[in-house]
Amino acid sequence: MTDALGFRLKAAVLAPSTNTIVEPDYYFMAPRGVTFHMGRIYIENPVIDDDSGFENLLEQVRASMERAIKDVMTCEPDAIIMGMSAETFWGGKEGNKKFEENIEKLTGLKVYSGAAACHNALQLHSAKKIGVVTPYQRVGDEQVVNFFNDWGYEVVNIKGLKCPTAVSIAHVTEDELREAIYEVNEEDVDAIVQVGTNLSMVKLADEAERWLNKPVIPINAATLWHALRKEGIKDQFDGFTSLFNKF
Repeated sequence: MTDALGFRLKAAVLAPSTNTIVEPDYYFMAPRGVTFHMGRIYIENPVIDDDSGFENLLEQVRASMERAIKDVMTCEPDAIIMGMSAETFWGGKEGNKKFEENIEKLTGLKVYSGAAACHNALQLHSAKKIGVVTPYQRVGDEQVVNFFNDWGYEVVNIKGLKCPTAVSIAHVTEDELREAIYEVNEEDVDAIVQVGTNLSMVKLADEAERWLNKPVIPINAATLWHALRKEGIKDQFDGFTSLFNKF
């Protein structure tokens, strides 16, 4: 039988237990008939104030993910959306492919990751040179650059905000993000990409596209757009960047 509220798409969303942005972001953008059901990946130690702390966070994600998947699969979702981004960039193009394949094997469902979504969004915009904003430490930024380089993009500038904890990523202000956008932008940059699903940047990115007259791709908008289009949902609407007026 069809779900009463998620009658077009009932999506499981996997996110760290520290993440407070991705769930409200998705409901902010959700078209009618699409619902989201959180699989919380337990994070005991959210400290990421240096490279080793950041890598430890990823180890915690890997240790807890299978349990989160098992829990959320009990609602019988139609697809899996990754509400976390760092792990989906790890290992470059091949690392992302293997990550998605592993989740698909565990669930039997299609998996939509932020890294793949950003690549598809950049292709849609015919972008080659990009500026990138992240909440990460150096080691995370390196993985993001490697992923985009693997797909043939040139990362002209990257700004890692070096947030001290996974929770504090959600505390980054609009003013700080605006400054970061301007810092990574240059005349020859084709598009700006923001990664890190616990950064709140969907509304700001929509506004920034008009200031800069170029695509600004926040990962939460990109991942939801990617999932909707792959699931055959072609609704077009304003307010969440130009992606949602494209196929």
